[in-house]
Amino acid sequence: MARKRSATSRRKAEGDSVVVIGLGRFGRSLALELVDEQTEVLGIDEDLEVVQSLSGVLTHTVRADSTKEDVLRQLGVHEFDRAVVAIGTDIEASILTASLLISFGVQDVWAKAISEAHGRILTQLGVHHVVYPEHDMGRRVAHLVRGRMLDYIEFEDDFAMVKTRPPADIVGLRLADSGVRSRFGVTVVAVKRPGEGFTYATADTVLDADDTIIVAGRTRQSERFSDLR
Repeated sequence: MARKRSATSRRKAEGDSVVVIGLGRFGRSLALELVDEQTEVLGIDEDLEVVQSLSGVLTHTVRADSTKEDVLRQLGVHEFDRAVVAIGTDIEASILTASLLISFGVQDVWAKAISEAHGRILTQLGVHHVVYPEHDMGRRVAHLVRGRMLDYIEFEDDFAMVKTRPPADIVGLRLADSGVRSRFGVTVVAVKRPGEGFTYATADTVLDADDTIIVAGRTRQSERFSDLR
């Protein structure tokens, strides 16, 4: 059941704070990461057991029905600048909650979508950022499984960064002389020697076979480069 927010809780909404609605696997993981980064989190879920398990871990935890406007207002959710709707399988609750946050004028609303249709509705409501955790993770893992990539991050507008090993034909050459950008359409942005940390790559960087590199470029070109031996 919702409870009225204290003056302290109201002040939380004015600073570096986020409200996370829905504390399942995705919402819980996100909320804990935010707390680790020194962000104050108001966590809301209908499941009392879930709320109790995070009490004392998140800044505030509340058991409440996020589809009720009066409940969210009592909790001061309308005062937050940033909110995340992390509700899982209950699409109706996700949509109603997101709609309320938009109507409150929350400046930055993120929402989890479990399907493209769900995501389209959230976008049409005015949600600023729609994320597809399962879909995005599935794509990322597929890229890692199929090739020589060590890590993979895809951005919007057909751009990706790949962590991989240098192909044989650029090993031992200065990057300026290797023709990486002209031949493969990617840029080597960082290099890691065994036992060392990553450093920025320069035109004079010479790669060894056991180095780890990060390259950036168009998604398909980055993928093709990581497949080179």
